[in-house]
Amino acid sequence: MRSLFRPRAARAAAAIAAALLPCAVLAPVAAAHGGLTPANPVAVRLDAYWSADRLTAALPVDAGPEADSASSGQGTSSSGHGTALAAASTEVDGPRPGEFIPPSHSFDGMPQAGTFFWTDGSGAGRTCSGSVVRSPGHDLVLSAGHCLRGYSGNSPRRNLAFVPQYHDGQKPFGVFPVRVNGVYVPQEYYDHGEHEGAEYDYGFAVTETNQDGKRLEEATGGVQLLTGTGYWHAPVRMIGYPGGAEKPVECWSRTTRWDSDDPAEPGSYPRIACDAFVGGTSGGPMLVPWPGGWAVIGIIGGYHTGGYTPQVSYSAYFGKNVRDLYGDAVSGAPPANPTS
Repeated sequence: MRSLFRPRAARAAAAIAAALLPCAVLAPVAAAHGGLTPANPVAVRLDAYWSADRLTAALPVDAGPEADSASSGQGTSSSGHGTALAAASTEVDGPRPGEFIPPSHSFDGMPQAGTFFWTDGSGAGRTCSGSVVRSPGHDLVLSAGHCLRGYSGNSPRRNLAFVPQYHDGQKPFGVFPVRVNGVYVPQEYYDHGEHEGAEYDYGFAVTETNQDGKRLEEATGGVQLLTGTGYWHAPVRMIGYPGGAEKPVECWSRTTRWDSDDPAEPGSYPRIACDAFVGGTSGGPMLVPWPGGWAVIGIIGGYHTGGYTPQVSYSAYFGKNVRDLYGDAVSGAPPANPTS
């Protein structure tokens, strides 16, 4: 396996340096002298808004008639992980005859995994999973493109925030608002749509500090982003937040390669068998052991936005396009926008 920073290291150096400079400039003077870090008023407001009742009532992004991540000018999404879909397909993948499907288990979560919360166009709470990835700004979350696509560019934010290790209505590390113009989804995903563009179903969100003025990765730690490592990995620990559940689920399995024969949704995807990954788990990480913690090699998203059945999940392949999007996010480049 190779780390994100090994390829294109020279080209990325300037972007990373640029990402670090604003952080140094904006660091609170009081904190540098041992004083209190100023509270983030946006985080304070969102912490109050996302009460335990609202958190537990939030619906997965991939369920119901309002199944879009936000009003993005693209219409309403019809797809989602673990749901019965009506999209045309020459084949629907699921458990193979005699295939062992590892069980999932409910647990209290881990600091580097969590869930996004926001309100949709009708005012209902929505949710999708994500993970904290290591970055120069200590502020980056990885998720699925179909979770975040409505928030790129000038799209509305609508109470969008990330809650790491959310469980049982609790916010152990607080609430981290997503920065204005801080959502990065590939332009190809906008241009081709969620089916033809399934290979680009991933995204990053740049967060602000929480209500205590702490940056995300400083509070939770992060996982290493790996790209270009192939399709076959074992062991893999997959984590996701089922919509309406009080706790996340985790499952240990392995990834293999799946080549789509659906001309409307082409591409090759990491495939993993794990039970009970239903709506809401989209964007959850596929993790492998890594020195000092964990590395992420995929997320639940891509090829029918993560899978047709709760027993089999997919990820868009993490290659050069993911590295490039990461570089845009850490450098503060303008995010992509829907073309119509």
